[in-house]
Amino acid sequence: MSQHAAAGKALSFVKERMKKKIIVACFVLAAVVGVIGGIKLLQLRTLMSMEPPLMVETVTAAAVKRQQWESIMSAVGSLTAVQGVTIAAEVAGKVVDIPLEAGTMVRKGDLLVQQDVAAETAQLRSAQAAFDLAQVNFERAKKLFREETFSRSDYDNAEAQLKQAAAQVDNLKAAIHKKTMRAPFDGALGIRLVNLGQMLSAGDAIISLQSLDPVFANFALPQQHLMKLSDGLQVRIETDAAPGSVFAGTITAINPQVDETTRNIMLQATVENPDHLLRPGMFVTVSVVLPVQQPVLAIPATAVLNAPYSDSVFIIEKAPENGTGALIARQQFVRLGARRGDFVAVEDGLQEGDTIVSTGAFKLRNGQAVTIDNTLVPQFHAEPEPVDS
Repeated sequence: MSQHAAAGKALSFVKERMKKKIIVACFVLAAVVGVIGGIKLLQLRTLMSMEPPLMVETVTAAAVKRQQWESIMSAVGSLTAVQGVTIAAEVAGKVVDIPLEAGTMVRKGDLLVQQDVAAETAQLRSAQAAFDLAQVNFERAKKLFREETFSRSDYDNAEAQLKQAAAQVDNLKAAIHKKTMRAPFDGALGIRLVNLGQMLSAGDAIISLQSLDPVFANFALPQQHLMKLSDGLQVRIETDAAPGSVFAGTITAINPQVDETTRNIMLQATVENPDHLLRPGMFVTVSVVLPVQQPVLAIPATAVLNAPYSDSVFIIEKAPENGTGALIARQQFVRLGARRGDFVAVEDGLQEGDTIVSTGAFKLRNGQAVTIDNTLVPQFHAEPEPVDS
């Protein structure tokens, strides 16, 4: 019994020592893992606290300059003919001749449509013969009356017959004239609405006639601009029917009454149209050029980053570190005004002489390091003229 007890006591002692060694090993392993984890955590925090280095971006630059821009008031309007009419039949009759060609230019007095005047022509010959006889009788009566061999009543009767005969001739000539429709002024013909042999009633439309040079441009401006407007101001007319073309004109009429509904005042400009590119009824954009020029701070439109909350540009300035000479781009919010060609006016946010990024702003961040390279800078114009591609 004593040997078995001694063996059990020895086995328990060995197990106890093994357990202690395992516990110590676990503590050591946990300590090692904790130290390694702490080192890695410290390294991660250090990396997270460090800002990544910014790459140097190449951009083009432009200076903010003060320019003198024309003061312009813009409006939309429509064109009307200085003289325009739809030729219509004055009296009933049959069409016997149509010498006109639709769409051509005609001169004042050119024959457009001839109605049948055979009956009136025959009656005119008879009336002319009666007039000639009445004139001979009147001359004879006047001679005899001076010789006192003709009564006063017979003389008055001969004079009345002459006047009646002349009136009959004039009446028939007027009837023929009404059936002979001629162009009342120079202009362009429209589409013909009648055919040979067609019976016309009084008032039936025949063809449109419109003068094309010059034309009127009618447009409206708000009443607050009334004091700036006067006859003779220059206007520029543009239309999508003639892209790239600008037509010059002058204000020739200002309506004396302001529209009570819109509080706008109607104006009319006369526009030269030698090439007949403008046509009555066209929709046009009208720019009224005021005599006073407006000073503005202008920058290239490509320098602006447009966003829903605000527009911004990047100002190029030296880095805060002294002596480095490095350049950085600082984002600056601006308030924009009117546009002229490739430029836009800045109302607030910039000063004259500031240097801004003109192209390449989309790839920058606030504080980005930049270098300027203007070797490929585009040319900006207030009145660009696109070339055919």
